[in-house]
Amino acid sequence: MSLEGKRIAIFLEQIYEDPEFWYPYYRFLEAGAEVTVIAPEVKVYQSKHGYPAKADLAAADAKAGDYDAVIIPGGYSPDHMRRSKAMVDLLQQAYDQGKIIASICHGPWMLASVGAVKGKKVTSFFSIKDDLVNAGADYVDREVVRDGNVITSRTPADLPAFCKEIIAALNG
Repeated sequence: MSLEGKRIAIFLEQIYEDPEFWYPYYRFLEAGAEVTVIAPEVKVYQSKHGYPAKADLAAADAKAGDYDAVIIPGGYSPDHMRRSKAMVDLLQQAYDQGKIIASICHGPWMLASVGAVKGKKVTSFFSIKDDLVNAGADYVDREVVRDGNVITSRTPADLPAFCKEIIAALNG
């Protein structure tokens, strides 16, 4: 399916999970989307395995209304993302505007920071299940879960289903 004319933000911070950033990045470019990498600062960030990725735009300079979807990769980067007020504020605005918000692995930590899991059915890497339940989520263990505008997945093995669900939601 084509994503021509769609604008997608992918969040970035240090210690990101390599495939959870790069797989969606290239998949959505391949489908014709305009993909912007957003981080606290415009600089190079290292992955869990030392692979560099450069941010295109600082979160403080981004506007949620400019994007159709926000993607939050996992690894340990979401723990660093939520320390940035600009990153949290941007995600809050996107969620409040009803944009597609998709996160994988530890990415739902960011969703919890903006109240986007409360009353929602979600999944994640198993180690943050308690955090999500305590934030009001209905936790399920599935490769991908969509509840309204929120899409979640567990691990890199779920990336094909995760990206398919995001594409379906954007074409919905």
